[in-house]
Order: sequence, then C-alpha cells, then structure tokens
Amino acid sequence: MTAVPYLDQIVHGDALCVLADLPRASVDLVFADPPYNLQLEGELWRPNLTRVEAVDEEWDQFADFAAYDEFTRAWLLAVRDVMKETATIWVSGTYHNIFRVGAIMQDLGFWMLNTVTWLKPNATPNFRGKRLKNDVEFIIWAKRSEKARYSFNHHLMKQFNGSKQLGCVWTIPICTGEERLRNAVGRKLHPTQKPEALLERIILASSRVGDVVLDPFVGTGTTAAVAKRLRRHWIGIERESRYVEAARRRVEAVQPLPPDDPLLAHRSRLGRVPIEELLQRGYLQPGQRLYLQGGEPEAMILADGQVQVGALVGTIHKVAARLKGVPSCNGWTLWYYEDRQTGDRYPLDTLRRQVRQSIQGDAP
Repeated sequence: MTAVPYLDQIVHGDALCVLADLPRASVDLVFADPPYNLQLEGELWRPNLTRVEAVDEEWDQFADFAAYDEFTRAWLLAVRDVMKETATIWVSGTYHNIFRVGAIMQDLGFWMLNTVTWLKPNATPNFRGKRLKNDVEFIIWAKRSEKARYSFNHHLMKQFNGSKQLGCVWTIPICTGEERLRNAVGRKLHPTQKPEALLERIILASSRVGDVVLDPFVGTGTTAAVAKRLRRHWIGIERESRYVEAARRRVEAVQPLPPDDPLLAHRSRLGRVPIEELLQRGYLQPGQRLYLQGGEPEAMILADGQVQVGALVGTIHKVAARLKGVPSCNGWTLWYYEDRQTGDRYPLDTLRRQVRQSIQGDAP
C-alpha cells in the first residue's frame, strides 16, 4: 500500500492544504462535520438567566450563501480525490446547511445511500417558544459514485436495534459529563463536539479493522479517538490550535481494544462479501453458468462479477429482478451453481457462507 502521510495524527492546518498532500485513493472512510454557517445574531438566554453556549465562533461565519457554497464545493472535491473508489463519506449538519451540502454532493457525483436523522433526547429547548424544539441533526451517507461498491456491515448494525435491521433514526444523547471537553473556566471547549456513540456507530457501519478514517474538521478529536479504539487508522485535520492540542491529548489517552477482542472479531467477519470475492478465491470462474431458480434461463458469469443473459448484463440481483419481473430481489438465493463433482445445483448463498467461514479462519 502507498505510504499515507499524517497517518494516525492530528494535523494542525487548513483542510484544503493538508488534503492536497494525501495520495489519491488512500482513504477508506470519511466523516465530516463542517461549519454550519448558522449566521446567529445576538445572544440566547435561558429563563433562569444563564447564557446558552451557542455556535458563535469565527470559523462558522461566512459572508453569504455563495461563499459557503464555494467553501463546501472545494473541500468536498478535495475529499473525493483522496477517497478510494470503495470508500463512503458521512457528512453531519443541521437544517441551516445540510440541504446545500447535499445538493453540492450530488452535483459533484457522490451517490446518496441514506440520510440519518440523529435524534437528541437531551437537546436544548427553544426558550423563546417561537419554533419547534431543534432536537435533530442530519447525517448524509454517500458513496463516491453511482457505480462504486462499498463496505456496509449490515448484520453488525443490528446490535443497535435489538437484533433487527437498523433504521435511519438514531436516538443518541449529545455528549455531556466527562466526555464533554471544557476550557479552564468550565465552558464547552467546542460548541459542536459529537458524542463518541455516534462516531462508533458510523465507523463500525462502514469500515473494517485497519482501514483509514479521515476527518477534515476533527475539532476535539472524537473521530480519531473512536477510530483508534476500534483499531482503525485515522487522519484528523484541524486549523484551530486550541482544539488541536486538546484532540492530541485526548487521542493519546485512548487504549485500542485488544486484537482478539470478540467485539472486533465479530465485527470484522460480518462484512459484506461481494461476488468478486468468490471469483478471487476460486469458488466461481468467469464463464461459468448459473441457473435461475426453476432451471431457466441460464446466465454466464463475467470477469467483473456481473452476469449475462443474452443482451442483459448486470448484477446477480438486477438481472434476476428483470427476469422475474419484480422491482428487486436477492440474487444470492435465486441463482444456482452446479457442483462440478456431483452435478447437483445449490444456491449461490451456499458459496457465500463458505467464503464468510474462510474469512473468519483468515482473521488474526
């Protein structure tokens, strides 16, 4: 693998300058919590006459929407350049900025996967009573391009929803107590510090042990701290010196989970197994025939993992859906391969389970 500068470091500098030093296609996962451009005016006070610590930092202020859009387009282009083709990006924001960010992402070629609504049960009320309580934040999850393949640990994420498929509404409290970093006078060091529980879920959902996780606006280091604990590599970029020093101290104190921790082993081996993995390991061969459930028609496996039936070419799922006349389906269970020794036919999912077992055996 090409040497990646700044690996496992909190870098003090401007994101655009630092990103220019990174090799192309060197990052597996990006989490970005960019400035929100809140454009707040005046101070906000609680009924008990205590001041609300709002986001009023200089780094969150832009002259107008055009300036913010130009900034957003620049950092997204720089990030997209260093993402591997298989990488995904998560971008957090509020109603002030997330819709502008999302539109620009689509303009640049990113392909949306989901929008997570982060519900904050302990969010600050709207003390003036002029609007609804602002207790949600939005996180866009996207891949680099429409055709790109990506990692998603679907089975692993069920642990966050009682062993059922995880949805797009995540109830996670904002960080408080010892997790919240504060300055010498007890005020929040960073106004938008993210809870570790949120980053843990994101990193576990879309990366594996040893992957490189990038945060171009790392702030007080939450992404880096969680990545280190979960035995991922990380690169954090931050331009504000007061945050850099705090983030470095925070990450230095983190102890990674042991390599044989059951949590890591469980999460690693439940990763997505694409059909290309079956080809690479010799379970399938280019040119081999597959048989749709019921016997007809036959499909030929192509070298890139797609299948062909006449002029119809696509994934095992899309081709099966077209032939069955349904919007979508699971090709792993509908396509059958023929055992070379016995001539018996079995679902492709049989081979996928064998590959998963093999990956478990390969894991350190």
